[in-house]
Amino acid sequence: MKSEKPENYRFLDEAGDATFYGRGRKPIVGEMGASKSFILGMVKLRTNLENVRQKIYELQNQVATDPYFKSIPSIQKKVSSGGFYFHATDDIPEVRKIFFDFISTLDLSFEAVVARKIIDIFVKKHNRKEDEFYADLLSHLLKNKFEKNESLVLTIASRGTSTRNHNLENALSKAKTSFINKKPDGEIKREIKFNIQNQKTEPLLNISDYFCWAIQRVFEKGETRYYDFLREKISLVIDLYDSNKKESWSNYYKKSNPLTSENCISASEHLRTWPPIPKFKSLIIKNENI
Repeated sequence: MKSEKPENYRFLDEAGDATFYGRGRKPIVGEMGASKSFILGMVKLRTNLENVRQKIYELQNQVATDPYFKSIPSIQKKVSSGGFYFHATDDIPEVRKIFFDFISTLDLSFEAVVARKIIDIFVKKHNRKEDEFYADLLSHLLKNKFEKNESLVLTIASRGTSTRNHNLENALSKAKTSFINKKPDGEIKREIKFNIQNQKTEPLLNISDYFCWAIQRVFEKGETRYYDFLREKISLVIDLYDSNKKESWSNYYKKSNPLTSENCISASEHLRTWPPIPKFKSLIIKNENI
């Protein structure tokens, strides 16, 4: 009997939103309630998953029962509606410090894809569909994950229609095409499975949420303090649509090439044309008859 492939696990969450338009198809990227980027990130834990889950449950209970936090509405709302869980956008600074310190003790790595919300790309590449936008990002996280002979289980934070099975399969198909185009002789060995959860039922997603939030602060506000704190655990950040750096691959940020405040997205970035207008070098024409 053929033995089943060993299973490995990743935990994926996002930061930002995929909203481009308001009423009357008015662009609202970067305005109140609409981020300038959308980020999808993935955590790989190199330690016992159940032990980490239990520790997060303990920290959740610590926050929920601490008298110091008794009057914090965002905490008490979660407690009264099923239980507190860590979510960087909602959490107050004292709570964030608790969870950031915990993450810093873990043996893990994190990688992310950042999509600047450029309207021209959304229209031409994604057909104004948030699901296609999401699938495109996910495909870039998966395109280099096919060569190990094992089963990869992706626990993904639920996100409406974007994380329905047909859209995840679309992302997987895109990733396989990218892999074959890059390595025509390559072999797809890995089986990839999807497991849709939410942060209440799977506390390990809280870790990915915090990493994504830390990176989002760099691109939205030019604030690097949270990213710098976790930087040694971040193996890769792809700034997917930074056309100024794409040709030289310098839009791939690693430990040796970290993000800085210069990665902050400008207020007018969403209006950029795509594909970018090429920069032509001046031509010197020689007349051999002269």
